[in-house]
Amino acid sequence: MKLNLLMSAALAPLILAPMTVAAHAETAAATVAASSVVAGDVIFGRVTNASGAPLPGAEVLVRGSGQRIVADGHGEFTLPTSAAGSVVLDVRYLGLPSASQTVVTTPGQDVNVSIVLGAATATDVADVIVTGVITDGVARSLNQQKNAEGTVNVLSADAIGRYPDPNVAESLQRVQGIAIQRDQGEGRYINVRGAPSSFTAVSVDGVAVPAVSPTTRAVDLDTLPSDIVSSVEVSKTLRPSQDADSIAGAVDIKTRSPFDKRRLAISGYAGGSYNDYGGSDTRAGATVSNVFGPDQTFGALLSLSFSETNRRPDNVENAWTLGEDAKVAATLGRYYLEETLFKDYETKRTRKAATGALEWRPSDQLRAWLRGSFAEFNDDEYRDTLRFTYSDGKPQAGLTDQAGEFTGARIYKALRHREQNNQISTLNLGGEYTFGNGAVWDATLAWARSEQTYPHRDELVYRSGSQTLRYDTTDHYAPTYSPFSSDAYLNPANYSFRENSFRSNTTEQEDVSFKTNYELPTVIGGRDVTLKFGAKYSSRDVAADEERFRDRDNSAGALTALMSDRRSQNYGYNLGFKLDHGLVDDYFARIASVSKGANYRRTPQSITADYTANEDILAGYGQARFDVGATNVLIGLRVEKTDFEGAATSVSAANVLTPVSVSRDQTDFFPNLTLRHSFSENLIGRFALTRAISRPDYADVVPRLLETSENVTEGGVTRVKTTVSRGNPDLKAALSNNVDLGLEYYLRPLGVISANAFYKDLSDYRFTLVTAGVPYQPAPSGFAEVTEAKNADGHLAGIELNWQQTFDFLPGWASGFGVFANYTLTDARIKTAATYAGRNSFTLPGQSDTTYNAALFYERYGFSARVSYTHRSDFLEAIDATRPGLDLWVEGRGQLDVTASYDFGNGVELFGEAKNLTDSAGVRYYGVKERTYEYEKFGYNVFVGVRFKL
Repeated sequence: MKLNLLMSAALAPLILAPMTVAAHAETAAATVAASSVVAGDVIFGRVTNASGAPLPGAEVLVRGSGQRIVADGHGEFTLPTSAAGSVVLDVRYLGLPSASQTVVTTPGQDVNVSIVLGAATATDVADVIVTGVITDGVARSLNQQKNAEGTVNVLSADAIGRYPDPNVAESLQRVQGIAIQRDQGEGRYINVRGAPSSFTAVSVDGVAVPAVSPTTRAVDLDTLPSDIVSSVEVSKTLRPSQDADSIAGAVDIKTRSPFDKRRLAISGYAGGSYNDYGGSDTRAGATVSNVFGPDQTFGALLSLSFSETNRRPDNVENAWTLGEDAKVAATLGRYYLEETLFKDYETKRTRKAATGALEWRPSDQLRAWLRGSFAEFNDDEYRDTLRFTYSDGKPQAGLTDQAGEFTGARIYKALRHREQNNQISTLNLGGEYTFGNGAVWDATLAWARSEQTYPHRDELVYRSGSQTLRYDTTDHYAPTYSPFSSDAYLNPANYSFRENSFRSNTTEQEDVSFKTNYELPTVIGGRDVTLKFGAKYSSRDVAADEERFRDRDNSAGALTALMSDRRSQNYGYNLGFKLDHGLVDDYFARIASVSKGANYRRTPQSITADYTANEDILAGYGQARFDVGATNVLIGLRVEKTDFEGAATSVSAANVLTPVSVSRDQTDFFPNLTLRHSFSENLIGRFALTRAISRPDYADVVPRLLETSENVTEGGVTRVKTTVSRGNPDLKAALSNNVDLGLEYYLRPLGVISANAFYKDLSDYRFTLVTAGVPYQPAPSGFAEVTEAKNADGHLAGIELNWQQTFDFLPGWASGFGVFANYTLTDARIKTAATYAGRNSFTLPGQSDTTYNAALFYERYGFSARVSYTHRSDFLEAIDATRPGLDLWVEGRGQLDVTASYDFGNGVELFGEAKNLTDSAGVRYYGVKERTYEYEKFGYNVFVGVRFKL
């Protein structure tokens, strides 16, 4: 196990610690007030507000020299000096008055200095001191954004806590240019700047997080609760020092440090909620940290989080197809329903998370750390289903694209118990050392692991005899179905046992990496230049295993004996009574050992769905950072060599199973030019030329093949329908050449108006294609419907507009108002090498033309409130190559949320949240909105709780 490698090297970054402490025992560690004069050579500084909280993103300038440094996420900076004498540090921070610090440097001596902003009384409007949780969070975000080298958006913990967002995906939807994809109303994946979710890499404290799913590299961000976060940084333009696998943007989730507070600090919250569609929420979290030991050089932190959500969304799905068989005249050329499913959910989602940190700072020069995180997401779901299967019968004359009648059709009644468990773990062991010349060396050994399992994926199915079924979807939001016109479908005696099925999936991904960086301030050609070099090696192992069983012999008995007295309702449709979940689980437990035997194992699917993969990446980079007048220049090159191996099992026409594998390597170059120009103190321009990569999803590139065959009846004729999902070993990694241009004007005391344009030239973009009628000899008909990933070229372009401002200029109580608003417009197309049904140009899957957020907030007298609305337009989910009318789209959706809180001033705060007050539905459709595939509603949610801070 790769964790053993991590632990065996656990002490490596600390080997130099005793020598370092002895060599620098003379280091000055005194903290001084803002007006004091101190002496030193390398200046180690920390910028805080009047209450001692660090100010990340504070800008520190050496007066008269143009030398500039930006405080890190802990409000700390390291500033090398080139000559002895006095220097004056000017410190600027949006939302607080500026301050200056005089420092006397002495060769061979270092100094520690603390600079406090906001300690003095403001003297004019421009120096208004921003106070309050919302505005403090905005200030932290804007200062880091303003002074970043590239285009960066930051969400602070305070800002996250002011939205009703239980997970990281939900929090990120508030950022300009980011939209989310939902599961049962809750955010799961993110789309940055209209790009597919797999185009965004996610890390925790700089440790790359493997996805939990076997089918995508996109990370399930609903696994990670938002309350364990210190900040979330979204880098929309990459630096050479960052991994190149983020075409859309890199998301780094930063956890808390015990040195943020530098004292015993305890905080937490707890609360509960009411859901409109049944069930409740319970959430709680706590964080404790302290510094201790000689001179408080050690720090420890532990953060815990728990939530349980019970939901009962309403859901109706319609499976559409296109009649293409000339033998069935009634359906030829018509879109019609194969089946309709009414799903009655009862779900319980539980999140558990913990983060921990041990840090050691024996001197200003040396720091070492061990950080870890663990998150677990469990989705325990029961789904009662009433299914009208028209395809079991024969279509009648008069069928249209909106209505049809089928004789010999059937009604199915089923209960599925599905439990999904995701786990994400990270460990991060590292150290950093600052040399006497200001050079900085750091090294990190990291381990990350993700796992997705299905402890239960069991279904019991009953079906009726032959029925005549009719439907009419003319009003696609309120369709009619003939079974509801009588009570026959409600009688359990009309159903007989059909089958029970068991499925299980286990996916494990483990990643071990080592990286090191060396940063050297120097002078080249009379100009101050900071050189930085680094290398990283990472190795990831992936294993996906699936088992399928289907038993049609061992009956569960009469359906009547398994019914409960609980009514099943879906929108206005009466679905009868639910099956008794306990009785069905008891049946599953009794029959599992038989049904999961060799006689009922579905082969070859249980074998050909599996795969393993190994991906090793060796990377190195070099960059230089310097100033040309008011322009900050970053230029560099990154090189990444990828070695990939994948293995699976194929099946021949004679059902012979054969191991197959793929092996390949490639080397890619990623040049980088990033410019930041200060037209004035508050007007910032940005320009970047970058290159990035998105490697194929493992399931798409390994030579796996998952075949499913089933009997279908159409026009009274029964035939075998074969569907195939297969990997494409020839699939290439997507590469993107990017141009970014931005202009940002920062408002005093706190705000910004900005516009950022981007263009991404995509080569070998991968997309999933569904093609009917593909020659496939193992199929009885010799043809199959094949789902496979392909490459195409394309582009993604857009513009982001952002406005944030506090209205401090208003009189009295009205000065507590503020606004957030952002709007993103994107355009994206892909062009395929082949033509499909007369098309070779498609919308980029996952791309919404528009996304926007708008929020009005108020904060004064201990009271804060925010009303926010977020929206994204329609986007394409899947392409059907041969039937354009069956391209799958997701309808645009908006959501209105409200939060409010009152701070009693003694560390206790009462808060309330309300989500989805407009009761917006989740809708998917085929080609046109009249062919609704899924219509799902979740209701609103009201949450009330209390926070405390000591």
